Amino acid sequence: MFKGIGNLASMFRNMQDMGGKMEQITETLKSARVTGAAGGELVKVEANGLGQVLKISIDQVLREDADWEMIQDLLVAAFNDVTTKAKEKHVAAMSELTGGFDLPGLGDALNRMGMGPGPSGS
Repeated sequence: MFKGIGNLASMFRNMQDMGGKMEQITETLKSARVTGAAGGELVKVEANGLGQVLKISIDQVLREDADWEMIQDLLVAAFNDVTTKAKEKHVAAMSELTGGFDLPGLGDALNRMGMGPGPSGS
């Protein structure tokens, strides 16, 4: 019976350690940068590792032509690209936290939260 209590205490300590590591990962992801691009880099979107958009760049050529439909399409593609890269960075950080150990249901949980890997091909 006492052995079970010791195991429970150990489990709680491990959970506290993991919580601290999660905070570190969050801070690391906040400072990490990913860039998504579209149209041969005519449109670029920069985000942090959490997927928060920090900057949008539209090449002078597109601004001069003012082809708003094309700009809108390229912005969507660049946002999708940067979101995929941010998710990949997040999944890599989570994998590092778990020591590469695949936790059953982790991928599904991250996908439901919008943090799982997106479609590859970027």
